[in-house]
Amino acid sequence: MEQIVILRAPVFSTLCNAAFALRREVFVREQQVPEEEEHDSYDLTATHFVAVAEGEVVGTLRLIALPEHVKIGRVAVAGYWRGKGIARKMIETAMAQARAAGAERFYLTAQSDKLGLYEKLGFVAFGPEIIDGGMPHRAMRDYDKASAVLTD
Repeated sequence: MEQIVILRAPVFSTLCNAAFALRREVFVREQQVPEEEEHDSYDLTATHFVAVAEGEVVGTLRLIALPEHVKIGRVAVAGYWRGKGIARKMIETAMAQARAAGAERFYLTAQSDKLGLYEKLGFVAFGPEIIDGGMPHRAMRDYDKASAVLTD
């Protein structure tokens, strides 16, 4: 496999702008998520990560630090690069950095057809299926609590 480097991408940096462009390509163009739902106020305060291969941003995700947990979101990988373990590597790297900073609990909402990826990373689905961005999702967490607060 080509060398994949996972980096933090500060908001307004060239890397973060490339991450936003990739998200637009994957979510808005490919998956038909309404543009106004793709970006939100969390983009300004989240910790963004990118996967870089062959000099290009080929994957991205963001972490949102909330009082009850860290929310993983906006996980996107460029079409050609899917199936090469990039999402898993980004998630593992981002979670390791968050744990090093004291985070203990993680939460996400996964597209229902992607549950297997997150289950392999130790996440467990809970609650009913929800529609987000026009697609079915399930809430998932990696900790054993009776409930988790649903936030975006």
